[in-house]
Amino acid sequence: MSQMTVVSTDPRQWNVGLVGYGEVGRILAEDLRKQDVKVAAYDIKLRSDQTGSALRDHAFAHGVALAASHADLAAGADFIVSAVTASQAVPVAQACAPAVRQDAWFLDFNSASPGAKQRAAGLIDGKGGRYVEGAVMTSIPPYRIKVPLLLGGSGAEALAPLLVRLGFDAKVASKALGVASAVKMCRSVMIKGLEAMVIESFTTARAYGVEDAVLASLKETFPGIDWEKQGAYFFQRVIEHGRRRSEEVREVAETVREAGLTPWSAEGTAERQAFIADLADEGLFGTKGTDAFARSPDWRVEADRILAAVKKK
Repeated sequence: MSQMTVVSTDPRQWNVGLVGYGEVGRILAEDLRKQDVKVAAYDIKLRSDQTGSALRDHAFAHGVALAASHADLAAGADFIVSAVTASQAVPVAQACAPAVRQDAWFLDFNSASPGAKQRAAGLIDGKGGRYVEGAVMTSIPPYRIKVPLLLGGSGAEALAPLLVRLGFDAKVASKALGVASAVKMCRSVMIKGLEAMVIESFTTARAYGVEDAVLASLKETFPGIDWEKQGAYFFQRVIEHGRRRSEEVREVAETVREAGLTPWSAEGTAERQAFIADLADEGLFGTKGTDAFARSPDWRVEADRILAAVKKK
C-alpha cells in the first residue's frame, strides 16, 4: 500500500532514490549531492563481495545512503530514478510499486521499448505513484546530469521544470507514453548498429591487412568523420559497456517488432555487442576497474586481441 506523503514542490528538498548504482547512478548521485540533495541508492550488486565493496565506498565518500531493498528505497523516496539494465525496467517497477509513496515521482531512465515503458507505468501509477519515461539521448559522460533527456507521459510537463531546477536538461517529448522511448530506440538502431558495424568492419579489415585502405575510403565518402578517432571510441565503449548495450539493443529489437517489422539489423547488433562483452568478461581486454582494462587508444590493438581470441576458439 502506498504511503501518504506530501511531495515538496522544491526538488532540492526531495529525498531522491536511485535504483541502480552503476555508471549512471553514481554520476547522478555525485551531481545531486553537490547540491546537498539527499540521495539514497539500491543496487543488487551491493550484495556482491566482488563489486559491492567499491559501490559502498563510493556511496560513503559522497554521502549517499544505501537502501536494503527496492521497497526500502521506494518507501523513503519522493523521486525515484530507475537506471538499470534494459531487461530490468519492468521488474524494478514491479519491485518498487508496492512501497511507492503517494504522488512520488518515478523517472524511468532505462533504454526499454515503448511497450515495456507502458507496462512499468501501469505498475507505478496503479499504486499511486507518478510515472514518467525518460529517454537519454546520448552517452552520459561527459554531459553528466545535463545529458539531453526527453520526457514522456501524462506527468512529463509537471516534472520537466522540477528536473531543470535540479540541473537536468529535460524536455517534454509527448504527453503520450512511449513516444520518447520510440525516439530513443529508433536512434539506437543507428548508433548502436554503427558501433557494431565499425567493430566488425575494422576487425575484418585488420585480418586482411586492408584497414588503411578501408579508412581512406570511408574518409573520402564521409569526410566529416574522423574514422580513426571514432573507431577507437566505439571499440572502447563497447568493450566497457557491451553487456548493457546488448541488452538495450534487444529492447530496440522488441521496439521494431512492436512496429510490425522483423529486427534483422538490431538482432545482429545485439549479438555483436554481446560477443565483445563475452570477451571482456573472459579478461581479453584486461580487468575491469584497473588501468589494464581497455586502455589502448589504438583500435588496432583491440582488433588484434579479438582476432587472436577467435583463432583460439
